[in-house]
Amino acid sequence: MKTITIKGQLRTGTGKSATRQLRSQGLVPGVIYGGAEEVNFQAAASEFKSLVYTPDFQLADVQVDGKSYRCILKDLQFDKVKDSLAHVDLLELVEDKKVSATIPIKITGSSIGVKAGGKLVVKIKSLKVKTYPKFLRENIEVDITNLELNGNIRVQDVKADGFEILNSPRIPIASVTMTRQLKQEEAATPAKGAAPAKAAAPAAAKPAAKK
Repeated sequence: MKTITIKGQLRTGTGKSATRQLRSQGLVPGVIYGGAEEVNFQAAASEFKSLVYTPDFQLADVQVDGKSYRCILKDLQFDKVKDSLAHVDLLELVEDKKVSATIPIKITGSSIGVKAGGKLVVKIKSLKVKTYPKFLRENIEVDITNLELNGNIRVQDVKADGFEILNSPRIPIASVTMTRQLKQEEAATPAKGAAPAKAAAPAAAKPAAKK
């Protein structure tokens, strides 16, 4: 699993004034929690770029004043005016302690419903899970090979060893819907076994009125 290295320094100053000064120097304050101690640190904004600006799930090896902390990203704050990174929360991984994480879904396989002319619609792109650090991975694979036309794959259908999935089990992950063209083709095709429509019989002639 990919790991991003972040180099920082312990943060001594606290409060709004100290935080503003850090940001004016291009530094971002952060906190590491979940381990034996809470660590307040600072690092250059560029150090977080590969961790923050990506849809991938990655680990962070945060090196602060000679100590190394293996973490996952938990929360971000951005400046409302400048839209720049303002604060980072990281959770330290402890091997015998479960963590909650949001892991991207990777769709695999070629749906039989799509092959029949349907359209694949992905409803959610990640799953919330609870697990031990050793089971964390970059994505959770969801195979759609057997997904039929008008069918759904739901959270309850996902098999992921080592994970407790926290999403509601009935939430659909992906479905195959009928395209407009397919609907038109079905509408134009007579139902199987249906008798062809008979031509309407000519109306019977009325007898001429007697004089």
